[in-house]
Amino acid sequence: MTIAVAKLSDPTVRALVTAVNANDRAAFLALLTEGATMSDDGSDRELQEWIDREIFGSRGHMEVQTESDGGRSLIANFRNETWGEMRTAWRFEIADGKVSRFETGQA
Repeated sequence: MTIAVAKLSDPTVRALVTAVNANDRAAFLALLTEGATMSDDGSDRELQEWIDREIFGSRGHMEVQTESDGGRSLIANFRNETWGEMRTAWRFEIADGKVSRFETGQA
């Protein structure tokens, strides 16, 4: 079962997933705090480089399956033109309505 993006509980996470699925890099970046960080499969990555490679340069798309922690933790089928589709976990830290950190990896 998929959760419609419009039904995601946390408004910042909802906007971020919307930006990913619209391939809207500018909207995505506008939702990040200055100095935001991220990790992939437990290793910190350079955020700009990672989003360009894994999301915006390869048409990333998220289909959210479940949410928890008030909408700040997601299980989603993520697909892009590089890797195909995989089941992923996402966890977001929000500060003042923006994402200060996100962690993702295979679920």
